[in-house]
Amino acid sequence: MGKYSAVPDGYMTVGEVAKRMGVTVRTLQYYDKEGLLSPSAESGGGRRLYTDKDLIQLHQVLSLKHLGFSLDEIKKHLISLDTPEEVAQVLEEQAGAIRKKIDSLSETLKEIEALKVEALQMQSVDFKKYADIIVNLQMKNDFYWLIKHFDEQTLDHIRSRFDQESGLAFMEKFMDVQEKAIRFQEAGIPPEDKKGQELAKVFWEMILEFTGGDMSMLPKLIELGNAKGLDQEWKQKQALANTYMESALDAYFTSLGINPFQEGAQ
Repeated sequence: MGKYSAVPDGYMTVGEVAKRMGVTVRTLQYYDKEGLLSPSAESGGGRRLYTDKDLIQLHQVLSLKHLGFSLDEIKKHLISLDTPEEVAQVLEEQAGAIRKKIDSLSETLKEIEALKVEALQMQSVDFKKYADIIVNLQMKNDFYWLIKHFDEQTLDHIRSRFDQESGLAFMEKFMDVQEKAIRFQEAGIPPEDKKGQELAKVFWEMILEFTGGDMSMLPKLIELGNAKGLDQEWKQKQALANTYMESALDAYFTSLGINPFQEGAQ
């Protein structure tokens, strides 16, 4: 009879807790074994008995598990719930973890939506480009959408010459040169001016860095700038910057007495 005696007031059996919290009895038994949630009491017949406080601790465990924490990590996050301050601390930690998870999921959702748009705009299924786009999205590279316009040879060249860090640094430097070219043109600074020539030198060195000195790549880069479906704002800025940089480069090459585009030029 003792095994089936009435449960004392304020206590719940393992079955009742499982039903209330939407878990299995086996899960509660496992959490007890792992030291995550032990029952507050045990009846004379050996039945596990839980209290409302145990439900709150179970909520801690389930919430952290849902957020992707391992059981070992959950153990480190669990604290006692004996004072209002401790309860508040637990809830704040859970709220903070949830906010981070929401931020992470929001970023993942943005990446999925962006990749979906790129996939629809591409003319064929290309998983290598998809992978490149995902990597650039995770790098927060705002120009990930350019990838779909590169041919496979150019992309292989980029992959061989740049890693994530150097690739981002190159794009930031490129954007800085572009912005300066537009500012110089708007300010009326002649391309032949010292500032214009310094900018031309930097830009030409970037071209050499990108191409590795292979001038056969330049027509592909020019073709990229004229590709259909490019972001219009980006295209307009490119056109403004190119107008200035073409004149600046012409003056720069003239001052050096070279024509790098001439066949056989080094």
